[in-house]
Amino acid sequence: MVPGALDDLTVFLLSLLVGFEVISRVPATLHTPLMSAANAIHGVVLVGAMLIAVTADTPAGYALVLVATAFAAMNAVGGYVVTDRMLQMFRAPRRADAPDRTGTDTGGGGDR
Repeated sequence: MVPGALDDLTVFLLSLLVGFEVISRVPATLHTPLMSAANAIHGVVLVGAMLIAVTADTPAGYALVLVATAFAAMNAVGGYVVTDRMLQMFRAPRRADAPDRTGTDTGGGGDR
């Protein structure tokens, strides 16, 4: 057996157990914010993949770094997209007669 593999396996199994316990105790209404935050945390994985890329020196190492970077980037971007979409759900809908607050003049005048 590879030295250190037992330690890595132990950390992986404990992570699975902790993750399952945390997710199972969170109310269903908070799953979306939790998942969006977890996806955004994958920015840490992205930084780790880039640090590993510095030490990779075989084609297999480069391939693994590429896959890890791609998945971490997809998760980070997905986390931000989900968070943005979720926050839009909490904004009040725009009324048709509401004034334009973007600062652009539409030239329509007004009754001032």
